[in-house]
Amino acid sequence: MTDDDQGEHRPGPDYRALNRANWDDRAAAHAASPDYAVDRFAADPAYLSEVVRFDLPRLGEVAGLRGVHLQCHIGTDTVSLHRLGARMTGLDFSGESLAQARSLAARTGATVDFVQADVYDAPDVLGAGGFDLVYTGIGALCWLPDVRRWAGVVAALLRPGGRLFLREGHPMLWALDETRPDGLLTVEHPYFERAEPLVWEGEGTYVSTEATFTHTTTHEWNHGLGEVVTALLDAGLELTMLREHDSAPWDAVPGRQVRDEHGEWRLVDRPWRLPQTYTLQARRR
Repeated sequence: MTDDDQGEHRPGPDYRALNRANWDDRAAAHAASPDYAVDRFAADPAYLSEVVRFDLPRLGEVAGLRGVHLQCHIGTDTVSLHRLGARMTGLDFSGESLAQARSLAARTGATVDFVQADVYDAPDVLGAGGFDLVYTGIGALCWLPDVRRWAGVVAALLRPGGRLFLREGHPMLWALDETRPDGLLTVEHPYFERAEPLVWEGEGTYVSTEATFTHTTTHEWNHGLGEVVTALLDAGLELTMLREHDSAPWDAVPGRQVRDEHGEWRLVDRPWRLPQTYTLQARRR
């Protein structure tokens, strides 16, 4: 979710157009920010994104796998998986984000295909049943109104025996009001998926930048952990791993966190109170 102003539930125009404009507006600033470390990718052929590096103990062997990274944004995780030996395709609905992803691939010599499409259209665009690995990184599912439909997309893309690897923000974190001046962690926003979106107005973004942005409205949805798991089970996948983490790769609760030796952020005060992210794996039967 955005980290500027609180949102409220109300209907609005097409969420895809609003959200795509928001991501198009911010793609260049994200690529220029040290948070995405694009220059480090170009300078060090062994460098991996912090998100992928964190999950290396859980990721397993990906060399030789045909993989697709859904909602790949500017492609840092996609290129990281390529560097681990996977044959990667990245898919995103933001043309400006993909322009940055293609630039990153060119600078690093990575052979990655980047395709512009809505995630729900991925099986039609990429073909069904052809992937060994579907990868989705942090901050992706909150842009989708229907997690069951997303699970169907994952199942359609995977060959039998292929697997999903998901690292995502925890729905408990998304439900918090992290802006309270008294420091209390309070549940303010929906934990469970609702038909109407959370509508957010925010002039900034989640990386360090002095850029100003024109498109400031986004529509987002939360999806409970049980809803995500059940959607995948009902789509014909079997759960093979679920780990909850008390940390996130960005400062999700500003002013109350500390960065650890892995580059992750966790609460200073009793970090075990709050699951901030989770890693899930599932295999298509």
